[in-house]
Amino acid sequence: MQPAGTAYTAAEIKSLRLKGAMYIRMSTELQVESPENQERAIRAYAAEYGIEIIKTYADLGVSGINTEKREQFQTLIDDVEQGRNGYNIVLYLDESRWGRFVDSREAEYHRMRLERRNVVCQSCEKPVTLTSNLADRIMTLLRDESASDYCRQLSQKVWAGQCNLVSKGYRQGGVAGFGLRRMLLDEAGRPKQELAMGQRKSLLTERVILMPGPDEECRTVLWMYDQFIAGSSETDIATQLNAQGLKTHFGRPWSRGTVCEVLTNEKYVGNNLFNRTSGKMKSRAKPNPESEWVRKEHAFEPVVDMERFYTVQGIYRERNKKATDEELLQGLRDLYARQGRLSALIIDEADFLPPCSLIRNRFGGLLRVYQMIGYTPKRDYQYVAINQRLRSLHAEIVADVVRDIETLCGRRIPMDPESCLLELNHNLFISVVISRCFTTPSGTRRWKIRFDSGLRPDITVAVRMDVRNEAIRDYYILPALEFSDGQLKLSEENAGFLDGFRNDTLDNLLKLSVNISLDKAVHHGAWGHSAYFH
Repeated sequence: MQPAGTAYTAAEIKSLRLKGAMYIRMSTELQVESPENQERAIRAYAAEYGIEIIKTYADLGVSGINTEKREQFQTLIDDVEQGRNGYNIVLYLDESRWGRFVDSREAEYHRMRLERRNVVCQSCEKPVTLTSNLADRIMTLLRDESASDYCRQLSQKVWAGQCNLVSKGYRQGGVAGFGLRRMLLDEAGRPKQELAMGQRKSLLTERVILMPGPDEECRTVLWMYDQFIAGSSETDIATQLNAQGLKTHFGRPWSRGTVCEVLTNEKYVGNNLFNRTSGKMKSRAKPNPESEWVRKEHAFEPVVDMERFYTVQGIYRERNKKATDEELLQGLRDLYARQGRLSALIIDEADFLPPCSLIRNRFGGLLRVYQMIGYTPKRDYQYVAINQRLRSLHAEIVADVVRDIETLCGRRIPMDPESCLLELNHNLFISVVISRCFTTPSGTRRWKIRFDSGLRPDITVAVRMDVRNEAIRDYYILPALEFSDGQLKLSEENAGFLDGFRNDTLDNLLKLSVNISLDKAVHHGAWGHSAYFH
């Protein structure tokens, strides 16, 4: 065994006869040779150190911004954490192939998940030493941040390029829509061919525009506008279309929403719109204010004339003008009298009411609205009231937990004001979650602990509430090494494995405030070389 902190030579690594896995990733399907080039380079690198490749994981045509769609990456992590791996080292071409995460710390997090199971993560950019010093760690962090920064800059450049093309009248992604078709143009702007559903351009110099579809579909679009102007609702129009056996451009029955899309989208008068919603870097899409929209008027041949279109938009503006609270409540009373019950879906389908989300935001929740109009749902919503009370107590409980930990450790504990993630000892992150008590139909009491996987805490402190959800019952101190994904269900008594993490107080967190050196941890077996190579 090598002394702690001492690097292995290439000859010594060959004598260990390591077994390894390789991870390959390419971002787009157009990078045809990328997987072969990566595999060739990794195998040559493995042969240099006598590493036998026994498993290959490959995510082809998948972005490295997150792990959501990287099925092979998730399989790699799961194989190691579940002990199904027969290898003790994972090779990848460079840090960007491991991932271009928006938060560069996520790359290190996933490497730590493997290294905690005694599997080394190794980039082919640097020599294999089977040890880690400060310089190596700094260089790895810099490469992770460089990969993340490249992704951010590329996203910004792509978005700017899209805005420029839209301003020139070219279509940027998305289906054409009912009554419209996509036309492919060559580099000189000449029509080349009509694109079917799912087809894409193959050359970077080609462009796409919209054009009117079959005459029958165009006549149907005009009929929809005329019906709406004559006083028919979107639901009535959808019912008539379905009765005639007509389908949407996706081949599905019509609904209020799909009719509304035809009646409100400016592409039917030939305008090219972009950036109405945005979700950069795989973030959740959000609507943008109209001042940020990119619009090119008269970009395409229109299907609907301006007079019809703006008449319909005027009807929508009149309908959606701000109603008083009493007008909204009376509308809900009328809907309740008509339907006999209320729900978010029923409210959204009502032509004379605004969306359910607006009503919810206006009055502070649907349950409060139901009480105001005298409607009592049959379902028991007591849990909602409990959750609302616990949310109001959450800040107070977290503050108490932080104060207790600070008292135990004798130092201030920083806390992120947005995520409420605690930083203990400058490198250990703790998440505090509250678990309410609920009673099953059989009379037994249960607690659910939901792990906040997005924050990637090292430890989750689960505060288990008492039977009345008014006071703290006990604590579960749960390390991410054992508990990190999904949720955990607890009973009143949890013997065996789970009971080992239960605590009446937070005293055990005191032990986590003591610093030890990496070499000392390695010497005591936490990262011992013998653990890597059985």
